[in-house]
This record gives sequence, C-alpha cells and structure tokens, in this order.
Amino acid sequence: MLKLDFAAVSTLAAQSAAAAVADCACNGDALAAWESFPASLDLKQFQTIGTLMDDPYDEPTFAEYHPDGTRYDSREAPIAPRYFPYNRCEVARCLHCGRCFLRYSEAGGYFNDPRIRALQPALLVDAPL
Repeated sequence: MLKLDFAAVSTLAAQSAAAAVADCACNGDALAAWESFPASLDLKQFQTIGTLMDDPYDEPTFAEYHPDGTRYDSREAPIAPRYFPYNRCEVARCLHCGRCFLRYSEAGGYFNDPRIRALQPALLVDAPL
C-alpha cells in the first residue's frame, strides 16, 4: 500500500475540502470527529488511497497529540499523522463525491470497531514525535 507523506495528505485534505458533497451520503458534520463506521454508509463507496503507517511491522506509538486540551473524540482534535490513531490510518476517498476520510480499526480483546473521520485541512499538524 502506498505510504502517504505529510505533503500528500495535505494535498488530499485540500482536494477533499473543495469537493461538492451536497447530495452524497458521506456529507454532514457527523464525521468531523472519530466515530464508528456508520451503518448508513456503504464500505464499497470508498477507495483506499494509501496509508499513514510508517512501517507495518513496527508497533506505532499510542501517544496522542492534544496540545490545546482536546480529546480523541473532539471535533477540534488535531490530525497529527505521527500520533495515535492517525499513525494506524488509511486514507480513503468517497467514489461519489471525492471527499477524503481517515479510517482505522479499533481492536480490543473481543471486538473490532472500524472508525472513520473526515480529513480536514485546517486540523492537519506536522507534529514531530
């Protein structure tokens, strides 16, 4: 899978923000923060573009990046690719409108919960580890 650097993610985020989403099922504020993949969306509606994961054989950090006191589930939480959960994400594009999203699977002992969040250029931060 294609590894996306910060410049590529920034370009995709800008393209996503410019996409016309008026009558697409993925439109709406609901995906501005991390949430479980909604049953109302069809997984086949999205094409995987690439990954933010540096090395698939190395365990990425679970440290989060919240310098302004946001939380994982905050709509204003920064999107920092080197930090959890972004360092485990794929970027996918909606085949209907062109909007881009971050996706990863939250895996616990007894469950696997696919999560999704809109890729928003204003929240992207190239924060070092």
